[in-house]
Amino acid sequence: MENESLDTNAYIDWLLARAMLAGAGQVAARLSGQKEQWQRPYAHTQPAAAAARASVWFTAYPSAIMTQPGQTVLQALADPDLWAAFRDIGIAAVHTGPLKRSGGVTGRNYTPTIDGHFDRIGLEIDPQFGTDTDYRQMMAAANAAGLVVIGDIVPLHSGKGPDWRLAERAVDDYPGLYHMVEIAESDWDLLPDVPPGRDSVNLKPEVVDELARRQYIIGRLTRVIFYDPGVKESNWSATAPVRGADGVVRRWVYLHYFKEGQPVFNWLDQSFAAQRLIAGDIMHSLGVLGEGMVRLDANGFLGVERDEQGQVTSEGHPLAVTGNQLIAGLIRKAGGYSFQELNLTLDDMAAMGQGGADLSYDFVTRPAYHHALVTGNAAFLRLMLGLMGDFGIRANSLIHALQNHDELTLELVHFWTKYAEASFELDGETLPGLALREKIREQMYDRLMRAPHASYNLQSTTNGISCTTASIITATLGLADLNQIDETQKALIKQLHLLLVVYNAFQPGVFALSGWDLVGALPLPPAEVAELMADG
Repeated sequence: MENESLDTNAYIDWLLARAMLAGAGQVAARLSGQKEQWQRPYAHTQPAAAAARASVWFTAYPSAIMTQPGQTVLQALADPDLWAAFRDIGIAAVHTGPLKRSGGVTGRNYTPTIDGHFDRIGLEIDPQFGTDTDYRQMMAAANAAGLVVIGDIVPLHSGKGPDWRLAERAVDDYPGLYHMVEIAESDWDLLPDVPPGRDSVNLKPEVVDELARRQYIIGRLTRVIFYDPGVKESNWSATAPVRGADGVVRRWVYLHYFKEGQPVFNWLDQSFAAQRLIAGDIMHSLGVLGEGMVRLDANGFLGVERDEQGQVTSEGHPLAVTGNQLIAGLIRKAGGYSFQELNLTLDDMAAMGQGGADLSYDFVTRPAYHHALVTGNAAFLRLMLGLMGDFGIRANSLIHALQNHDELTLELVHFWTKYAEASFELDGETLPGLALREKIREQMYDRLMRAPHASYNLQSTTNGISCTTASIITATLGLADLNQIDETQKALIKQLHLLLVVYNAFQPGVFALSGWDLVGALPLPPAEVAELMADG
């Protein structure tokens, strides 16, 4: 049971004063009834216009930015010389990564992010990165250099912040914000105890099955992202008992596609709380912070249901398409553009682009061009380029990027789910999708991670390989000691890195490169970053 002091009206008031849903309504009201929202077309995607505003981007996660002693991330980013340097080398936009407060709250204490600040819990700038004044100074430097600042919207989930704590306590319509279900006390025997020091516990698949049989939840999803035996075996977790504002003690079961601390929003609840929160977040990013574009993170999972065949479907769900049309349309109405990082099947990517985000990350050919580099064989890349055309995905609608995450994504979702049994031709061989996927993954794992010389690249759950672009190249070249790279080897690494730049930059659409790529970053020894690796 939670501490008794957290059951008081004073604590509820403390949460309400900090909740995103409450703040979003205040921000959104600024545009309601105003002429500004009727000055621009908004119903259809505008990839050409978005790319024309800025066709070369620099991307960096704020936590990865190295600052001077005593300097915040935003103070470092406010340096006018930095923006002038970006401009001089041809960069037109900077994607700062998520800067708003993230993580959770336990009692009245804020807890750190568990997913690189994609577990948003507030509209304000995260104190870890600086102050609102720091942010305004950064925007002034960007504007003076004529560059666009790109921010982030996270429409799928939040962290366990004030909104979640209010939902646990059944305050107003906050439970309608999340995909959470109250479990009758007579069925609590199904739920495992929550370990000391935690506020929830992941459910075993057999518990999920029984809860579905008792018609509480829709059941197992076809894909468990970040599957980890004994840690995350399903997309469902149960809360500890929580006393509500009405005095009733409840346990909830809730959905999370990613980590346990990222409860999923309910995008079709009669309260429309999720839409209200995200609309306010959009208006805050564009109207208050002054961002010109925003990324829609994990936006492909906004709808989920059990279909007539008994399968629990989410990816490419019609509600996700509709939700993204609403989100992207509102962004265009407010004068901005959006892009999505959507690692789905190609047909789902194409569907999500109908009236949704203006641009999409190239998850189509990125694993394939890495495979071509590693193996010296472009057959898989040719296959993916052909499939891209078959599904009507145009190169000018894509962001052709080098590294944008701390792993090389090798999920190859297209061949894993819908097209697992479809036939594909590769190197004169006909393979079902699932076998093709495993063949490509095994080749990449063997050469980039399992080889004796490549121990610096690590497994990234089921997603792929934790590495950098440079360490993909060093592993490809068979280099074992990253501290003993000579000048000849360094020149070859640069040459291959530039080859990947050319592949991406010479395509229509947007070219994006990261700070990791600009400096040629290599992985650090795990022991040096053990604390950062502890939660995945």
